[in-house]
Amino acid sequence: MTETVLVIGAGIGGLCTALALGPTGRSITLLERDGTPPLGDADSAFRDWSRKGVGQLRQSHAFLARLGKIIKTDHPKLRQDLLDIGVRELAFDGLLTPMQKASYVPTKEDAELTILTSRRTTMELVIRRYVERMANVTIRSNIFVKSLLTDRAPDGTLTVRGVAAEGETGPVELSADLIIDTGGKNGSAIEQLVAEGAPISEESETAGILYFTRHYKLRPGRSEPPREGNPPATGDLGYLKFGVFPADNGCFSITLCTPEIEYEMRKAIVQPDIWDAMVANIPGLKVWTMPDQAQAVSKVFGMGNLHSRWRRLVRDHKPAVLGFFAVGDSLIRTNPLYGRGCSFAAVEAYLLRDVLSQSDDPATRVQAYDQRLTDDVGPYYQSMLQQDRSAMRRAEQALTPDYKPGFKSRMLKSFLEDAVTPAIRFDTNLLREAMRGFHMLEHPDAWLKRPRNLMRVLGYWARGKKRNAAGYPPKLGPEREAMLRALGLSWQADIALLAQKRRDDATAKAKA
Repeated sequence: MTETVLVIGAGIGGLCTALALGPTGRSITLLERDGTPPLGDADSAFRDWSRKGVGQLRQSHAFLARLGKIIKTDHPKLRQDLLDIGVRELAFDGLLTPMQKASYVPTKEDAELTILTSRRTTMELVIRRYVERMANVTIRSNIFVKSLLTDRAPDGTLTVRGVAAEGETGPVELSADLIIDTGGKNGSAIEQLVAEGAPISEESETAGILYFTRHYKLRPGRSEPPREGNPPATGDLGYLKFGVFPADNGCFSITLCTPEIEYEMRKAIVQPDIWDAMVANIPGLKVWTMPDQAQAVSKVFGMGNLHSRWRRLVRDHKPAVLGFFAVGDSLIRTNPLYGRGCSFAAVEAYLLRDVLSQSDDPATRVQAYDQRLTDDVGPYYQSMLQQDRSAMRRAEQALTPDYKPGFKSRMLKSFLEDAVTPAIRFDTNLLREAMRGFHMLEHPDAWLKRPRNLMRVLGYWARGKKRNAAGYPPKLGPEREAMLRALGLSWQADIALLAQKRRDDATAKAKA
């Protein structure tokens, strides 16, 4: 008998679930709260597609190589559909410095290190149209899932057997063998299960940043500056991270990320004149946005309340719920800075596919899925948390006038800036291996744990700054105070606010 599946949500997570499970022959129905996409081309989708359930719809997006490889291998026609509408494949050689390009010899592995990039609406439009053509997959739009339908066994175990929803013609109840929640960060399915007593655990912490994006279109006859040129189009100024995301059909977006404690900057950045001034003060962004080069075609889209979150459907080696799984942000939510959200969702969907094919036992399936997530996705999640915590410490230290870094902090800073950075900008093979971790093709730390790679990095460290001078990136932009002064903002206000926050935290801790 064919297994039936209800998928809550038809965003990237839901569509990736359909891509993974569709070829298995199951009967799959995606329930989407929003309306159908507009007819027409990619520009129509960007302009007119309303997605109340997807707050990040018009933020910058990219598909890492892990997801691109899945599409290329399992759905080659989808890959061609994406390319035909203008989705870009950014190859590894676009990351090379001029020094590296002079002696670059491609390898067969380099083809794997490719990013798919476009406007999110373009990617989602094409994938949705592809999924809609799959014989055993149905997408039902304008149907809002209000709650799960559950049964409780005598031992207290919950089993999800369906959903209660509100459709265009009124309330409806739908049943299936499996319910998969891809409703995103604002979905309520897991909260309902917890309220009913399911022992689902959650770990969560702030990502420490706010995310802002604006979209642009190249002027007629203009072409893109080099991605890894001088000045670079991506970088970290400490108080501000920035990046250019080339997109489809002559479009691109710029994303700026500020630490949460940069109060003055984060309040002002959504103002178009402040945004334009910030971009103009960063050389790597200015070359993309000069008036004769490109024009802004959107407002500044902000995204806050960014928390990394991991929910576990297993407690003490026992499933917390049966007949229910989650994929994407409803289960594991990441800092968008790393560009792993869509790739995480796809990997989770394919891990779930493998688990479902290996066992028919409901409890075994939940336990195996949890373990596969821990083994495969866990290292990237933990690496992200460590980097976020470090970035938050640095941001706070920058607003502490009397802060003096200790020996360990100075050494770590020097290792990253004076060893790793020159090494990957000189040595193409080191860059190649580092990018495999970035693209989720192997453990994120694997490249640096290989003795030969570590010795080469340490060798660059030992050479000293003078011999490595050509390996340092050019100046990325102004220091914090200079930027704030150029924007007409106060750099003293944030210091005072941070001091007050520390006093408030100390008072709250003392009362606790």
